[in-house]
Amino acid sequence: METFAKLFERFLVFVYHCFDRIVIQGYLPLLTRPEHIVHFFRDVHGLYPITPQVLAKRTLEYRGWVEGYARNHIIPILKAEKGVSKEDSVRPHLQRMERRNQHGVYCIFTSMEMGSTFSSKMPQFPTEDPNYRIIRRVPSRYLHYYFYIRDSEIGPLAMCVSTYLPFQTTYYLNGHNFIEIELRRQGVSFRKDDNAFLATPDPKALQAAADKLTAATIEKRLNYWSWLLCPKFSEKDRKAVNTPSTRSNTAATSFSNGTSRSTRFLSTPAKWDCSAWPPIKSPTSSGCASPNGYAASCTACSKNSTMAITYCGSTARTWWAVCTRSSAPSRGSKSVSTG
Repeated sequence: METFAKLFERFLVFVYHCFDRIVIQGYLPLLTRPEHIVHFFRDVHGLYPITPQVLAKRTLEYRGWVEGYARNHIIPILKAEKGVSKEDSVRPHLQRMERRNQHGVYCIFTSMEMGSTFSSKMPQFPTEDPNYRIIRRVPSRYLHYYFYIRDSEIGPLAMCVSTYLPFQTTYYLNGHNFIEIELRRQGVSFRKDDNAFLATPDPKALQAAADKLTAATIEKRLNYWSWLLCPKFSEKDRKAVNTPSTRSNTAATSFSNGTSRSTRFLSTPAKWDCSAWPPIKSPTSSGCASPNGYAASCTACSKNSTMAITYCGSTARTWWAVCTRSSAPSRGSKSVSTG
């Protein structure tokens, strides 16, 4: 590309750059190791021995909440089928929401996938503590939720939430969707083929829209959807694990020309925020959410559960840790813990 630019620089009218498919991974730093799990259940909640039923309790609560949320907001829950593209399955639902000019969750996919979780097993030999259990982090195949979302600022995105501790999340979004929204908002015409902008009468506006996609913009929107859709921790939970920690992660971004970039980051998670979960207005046209839709999760959920997120932005390499407030994805957007 650099050689091409040197040879044909005088023929170039304008140049814009944008991350095409952005993949962001989120996790709970202080619930990623077996010792964290032992402290959380035994010392904080007094649940001992830590049996498989104890570990699965929050999973069942979160699944119940998701089913209630989908029912209250009339969101279809589809089962991923082998050999069938998720993006093809959700496209009619996205198009329907675009015609109505609505924003919010328009489809939920359930998918049995491999992920990391914790197991509880009896020791092979007798121990002094009859309640002693071996807690290990193991790969396992379990349910994942893919939330397909149409956002008012960054366009279509998808968020995958694993339903077992440590409730890892993955976000898929597309920088070109953000640019398209910005150009339409400014009334700038353009010609676009899939993710590529082919022509526009105002190249400067296109460049400005590409440069406007920042870490802060993405952070703000992912904060909201994570707060709304991810499982929660109660105030007691957050206070119990509010200690400094660092974790590293990788954000991989692929470009429309087929190349990819992978960058490693280091972070410190943000502080836990303590507040009760207030009633919120549904992002769709369904109006205010019914209290019953949230009761399936917990009665004293928090606005924020600490979740570290890595991001590789279109400007400099940027890393942040955020308090979240609250698959794979469509072509237009490649984008826990109950109390």
